[in-house]
Amino acid sequence: MTRIAGKHWGWVAGTTVMMAAMLAWLGRTPICTCGYVKLWHGEVMSSENSQHLLDWYSPSHVLHGLAFYLALRYLLPNLSTGWRLVIAGVIEAGWEVVENTSWIIARYRGETAALDYFGDSILNSTADMAMMVVGFLIAMRAPVWVSVAIFIAAEVIVGYFIRDGLLLNIIMLLWPMDLIRQWQLGN
Repeated sequence: MTRIAGKHWGWVAGTTVMMAAMLAWLGRTPICTCGYVKLWHGEVMSSENSQHLLDWYSPSHVLHGLAFYLALRYLLPNLSTGWRLVIAGVIEAGWEVVENTSWIIARYRGETAALDYFGDSILNSTADMAMMVVGFLIAMRAPVWVSVAIFIAAEVIVGYFIRDGLLLNIIMLLWPMDLIRQWQLGN
């Protein structure tokens, strides 16, 4: 069974601390400005979305981990799983920082259904990193078909409940389509 060494976990933890520091530098709040922390916040059209520990977008970060594991396993087959986890952590942290720049926040608000999105709290971004690690570990331990099944199930379930998901999010950020946006808004 593949094990991840302590030094690799140290690199992931250090990357997470650096991510949090960069997010603080960008002006992100440590926790929700509402003044409290919830384990789950399920209302998407809310200024508290992406402010608490978990929300409807948490599964997409698990999917990041599944995808990073599979991609890095095939792209870097000679690299240890631990170092692949470190690389996945750096990619996830990089996305969390980029996602919380004023340009991406404005793009989400202008091109997607995320009208009340004001960026992630540092707590939420840290939880997103943890969710990516969960996905990576699942992919590391389970057969590929399990990762594919989780990916499909997560997209279908999240899509059903909030009319969004990882793939729709990517489409709407890169190639916004009015048809999708209207559907997401319930029009």
